[in-house]
Amino acid sequence: MRKWMMGAVLGLAATGTLANAADEPAVKKGQVYKRVADRSLELYVTKPEGWNAGEERPAIVFFHGGGWVGGKPGQFDEHAKYLADRGMVAVQVEYRLLNRAKRDTPPTICVEDARDALAWVREHAGELGIDTNRIATAGGSAGGHLAAYLGTVDAAEDDNRKVSTKSNAMVLFNPVYDNGPDGWGYQRTAERYREFSPMHNISDDDPPNIVFLGTRDSLIPVATAERFQQEMQKAGVKSELRLYEGQPHGFFNHGRDNNRWYNDTIKATDEFLTSLGWLPEK
Repeated sequence: MRKWMMGAVLGLAATGTLANAADEPAVKKGQVYKRVADRSLELYVTKPEGWNAGEERPAIVFFHGGGWVGGKPGQFDEHAKYLADRGMVAVQVEYRLLNRAKRDTPPTICVEDARDALAWVREHAGELGIDTNRIATAGGSAGGHLAAYLGTVDAAEDDNRKVSTKSNAMVLFNPVYDNGPDGWGYQRTAERYREFSPMHNISDDDPPNIVFLGTRDSLIPVATAERFQQEMQKAGVKSELRLYEGQPHGFFNHGRDNNRWYNDTIKATDEFLTSLGWLPEK
């Protein structure tokens, strides 16, 4: 029987290190990765059966959607369970949201939290049982933006981090990754769009990626996805695009259409990660 350890990596032991939770309850509180003022932000980790600290398993870090103004961790619960069953450590991230009423606020706090979350995961790789060179970012819609941001936008030169905040692969579900004048989110990014837009930061050191998009997505045109793939391939980066005829924004979520599209996209995700050598052949 599967033993899903939702939110389990996670309490700090009295020594200040993460405890090996082999015999701990399946459900625990999330791990605090950052404190801002009086608020704590948490990670929720799903571990494979037989997990042990000190291993070097691949990992995937999920960011929920919601237009940078809504949503919460949990959107990718089923994805996390599936990939944990395949041997990965899966992490879901809580991040700060923008004020809905202030429509000209760029997603600065969102990307800051995304980078801090990935940095925390990489810094604690030994305790989490993951390989620092096999950490994928994933997400849907605005969460897809954060996942793509971490794979494409280089950290500022004055960012004195001990570890890289660049992911090693990207799994993107209808991501809002063009924030330029013709893309989604430009009202918020305005003339600063190049700071935030993955589309405008593609380079040859970006990680391999796969994108899922419905052809009737009201936010992300197919042409945008095709351009992203073309620019990635032009830079010499492995980039796959899976289009789903007639499907709208959010079609991939678990529970939609009797899980038809969830099943299809998680299978394709599995195949993509297997092609990278991260998952064993079935």
